[in-house]
Amino acid sequence: QDADAADLMQDVFRSVASAVGRLDYDPARGTFRSWLFTITRNKLNTFLDRRRRQPVGTGDTSMHERLEGQLPQFDENSWETEYQQRVFDWAIEQVKPNFGETVWQAFWQTAVEGKGAQETATKLGMSVGAVYVAKSRVLAQIREQVQGIDNE
Repeated sequence: QDADAADLMQDVFRSVASAVGRLDYDPARGTFRSWLFTITRNKLNTFLDRRRRQPVGTGDTSMHERLEGQLPQFDENSWETEYQQRVFDWAIEQVKPNFGETVWQAFWQTAVEGKGAQETATKLGMSVGAVYVAKSRVLAQIREQVQGIDNE
């Protein structure tokens, strides 16, 4: 439910706000994202445990049990993958205006869609070398954007 998600988010923010003053950041011990993920996971587990202990007021008990069995499993790897995808999507939006359509398509088709350089070059009327250069230029700018976020 949206209300439950909002309450959970507020609990996480409250915990972060109260703990951030005591946080002694040491990159060797882990990233800030990992710390935040741990807080979120703990709050989510607490919420789910509390919910399992509460009696169900309405509805079919067997259906409720089946729905609880379908609760998603949260793990740090899936969160990290989603985070990386969102950073990549954001970086793409930042750099795309810097390139013409042909250069962008050369990058997109080879790097994202996985098409071969020869096939892409033929479709776009470019040389294979130009396709590789276009891909390299776009990737370099995307890396700069991602490094900027990681450094923050």
